[in-house]
Amino acid sequence: MTQSTLVAAPGSLSADAGYSEHVNPQWVKLLSLLEMNVRYERCVGAELFTSDGGRILDFLSGYCVHNLGHNHPRVIAALHEELDRSGPAMLQSHVPELAGELAAELCRLAGGRLQKVYFCSSGSEGVETVIKFARRYTKRAGLLYCAGAFHGLTCGALSLMADSTWAQGFAPLLPCAESVPFANLAELETKIATKKFAAFIVEPIQSEAGVRVPPDDYLRAAQALCKKYGTLFVLDEVQTGLCRTGPFLAAHHWGLDPDMVVLAKALSGGLVPSGAVLMSDEIYDSIYSSLGRSIIHTSTYSENGLAMRAGLATLQTLQDEGLGKRSEAMGRLLRQSLAAAISGYEMVAEVRGLGMLNGIEFRRPESWQLRVPFEAFRKIHEGMFGQIIVGKLFREHNFLTQMCGNNFMVLKAAPPLMVSEEQIAVFVGAVKTVVEEVHSSSSFWMDALHLARRAVKI
Repeated sequence: MTQSTLVAAPGSLSADAGYSEHVNPQWVKLLSLLEMNVRYERCVGAELFTSDGGRILDFLSGYCVHNLGHNHPRVIAALHEELDRSGPAMLQSHVPELAGELAAELCRLAGGRLQKVYFCSSGSEGVETVIKFARRYTKRAGLLYCAGAFHGLTCGALSLMADSTWAQGFAPLLPCAESVPFANLAELETKIATKKFAAFIVEPIQSEAGVRVPPDDYLRAAQALCKKYGTLFVLDEVQTGLCRTGPFLAAHHWGLDPDMVVLAKALSGGLVPSGAVLMSDEIYDSIYSSLGRSIIHTSTYSENGLAMRAGLATLQTLQDEGLGKRSEAMGRLLRQSLAAAISGYEMVAEVRGLGMLNGIEFRRPESWQLRVPFEAFRKIHEGMFGQIIVGKLFREHNFLTQMCGNNFMVLKAAPPLMVSEEQIAVFVGAVKTVVEEVHSSSSFWMDALHLARRAVKI
């Protein structure tokens, strides 16, 4: 697919106009500015087919939604079956058997003390649940999170990201929420030794902060500190769960036994909004402690039949197709291939990750030939360098990627778990070509200049 065809093949004017007028005009402007406003006709596996006959390979997975790939036939078949039986999808006055089946399977796969499940519709809603349940169980108000985290965009979740740009303009947020540096045990202990924190909520791998993988001893030691001081140890596995990093939970890499775990995104195959909070019996019983409190915390869409059926099909497919082991093996291949291809370039700092959650970190150049244009465009916007890389991979090489949301110097490489060796090899070649252009061609920096000029005109 050429750049000209991509520019000529955005969504129809009428469709874009409707979205602009009634949903989000700024999003349409941004996609058009980046020349990524194309219309997708069909999405299968890791392939996205556009209305002009082009094909794009998805190395973002909807920010780790499409672990199975797009529109997996087993999940679609399960949804058809559920729709065809005309069952009680949203009755709200019965015992939803599918929710019980899915909860049992989630607890079996998660293991440890995670024996109860609260279902919801998103990761943000799951984080809100964690906040409420932790405060009720511990009788403490404090909430502790890591700097650079991403936990969602509701007000409670934003309170766990209060030091980020996501939270700007939405104050006042929840009181008693404080941050500590990621992977810093000394500061963590200083905070929780006060015994004022209900929960320490942490991503096992900080995805949007730049795919930051902690030292091997960090999470185990953090868990021990939480236990020592009576603070709940809570893992946000919205992006890392469901075999994205290899095992069912990223927690399993380190043999952790958390008090609560938040899942969402890939839980229902990328087809139905669904989330889940897994927790110990003790925490659950402290919330639903009597008949009068049987519905003290609930959500309209939380246990709907379609989401539960899709969730069951997703878990079965992950196991039957061995996607956890595949994620580990293919992720290792991806990192090794990327490192071999680009590690010698001045602006490439590191390739890192676990399984199919990977990041390519770029750094500020030292040579004046690169430093001058880099600093000039960074003054316009700190994310411009990364967006030129994303744009080139999209327009010239047909790969969908994105920079990390809290670190514009890290390119995320998170394809569906069923990605092939051939697709990985093509991606590595595309990245190498773009990185080479960064270091040796003025056209890369000219593209940045053109982008800046277009942005000014909007």
